[in-house]
Amino acid sequence: MPPAAQLVAPTTAERVHSACAHAENAMLALPGLDPAPTSVHLLRQCGDMVVAVPMNSTAAGLVLGCGTNGSPAVLELTDQAPLALRERVRALVWLRGWVHAVPSHAQRALAGAVAADHPHPALLDVGHTATLLRLVIDSAVVADTSGADSVDRDRLRDARPDPFCALEAGWLQHLQADHADVIDRLARRLPHALRRGALIHPLAIDRYGVTLRVEAIDADHDIRIPFDHPADDIESLSRAVHALAGNPFRGGVHRI
Repeated sequence: MPPAAQLVAPTTAERVHSACAHAENAMLALPGLDPAPTSVHLLRQCGDMVVAVPMNSTAAGLVLGCGTNGSPAVLELTDQAPLALRERVRALVWLRGWVHAVPSHAQRALAGAVAADHPHPALLDVGHTATLLRLVIDSAVVADTSGADSVDRDRLRDARPDPFCALEAGWLQHLQADHADVIDRLARRLPHALRRGALIHPLAIDRYGVTLRVEAIDADHDIRIPFDHPADDIESLSRAVHALAGNPFRGGVHRI
C-alpha cells in the first residue's frame, strides 16, 4: 500500500483559522443594512465567532430585536501582510451563519473568556459603548491569489490555526528588514522569468512552507515553496527555512 501523500500546505480549515487570527479588520453584514465594522473578532474552537459592535449601532439593535432566533449574517475578515507591500491583502475570509445577541448579564464573562485568548483593548468597552454578538458559523470561504475554497463548520471546529501564527508577523518583518540575503536565496527557487525586474518579499511562513510575493511589472504573484517535512517546533522551522535557502546548517529563527 503506498504511503499517504505528504501535506505541503495548510488545510482550508487551518487557513481560515490562521487568517481570522491575523485579520485586523472585519465587517458584519446583516440583511437590509450596510456592513458594519467590528472592533473585536475571535473565532472560538466551539465553532462560533465572537464580535464586538457599538452598543447603539443599527446592527446591535437589529440582532437584539430578533430575539432567540438570531439573524442571518456574513462576517468578512481581511488578512493583511505585516509589510509595506504594493497590495497588502493576503486573504479574505467570509463566515456565514446566524448572529445572536449575548445577554447583558453574560457580556462581561464572555469578554473575559475572549480576553484569555485575544487580549484586545477594545474588550474594555464591552458593557459601556460596545456589545458582544455571537455568530454561529454554518460555513466558511477563504480566498487568496490561488483561488477560493470552502469548508463546513464540522471541519472548522476540528481545525486549529497554524502553530506559528502568533509569531509570523515578527519573523516576516525581521526577514524583510535584516535578511535580504535569505530572501534572495529563497527567490532562486522561482522561475527566472518571474524574478526578472521584480521585487520579491516574504509574504507568509507556516509549518508547511514559505510563500513569496513577487511584485512584477504586470501583476503580483504569490508563490508557495513547501518544506520537505512540516515543522513541529521553532528549531525545525528554522532548519526548514535555511534548507530552502541553501544553508541547511545555520540555526535559530531569530537569526534568519
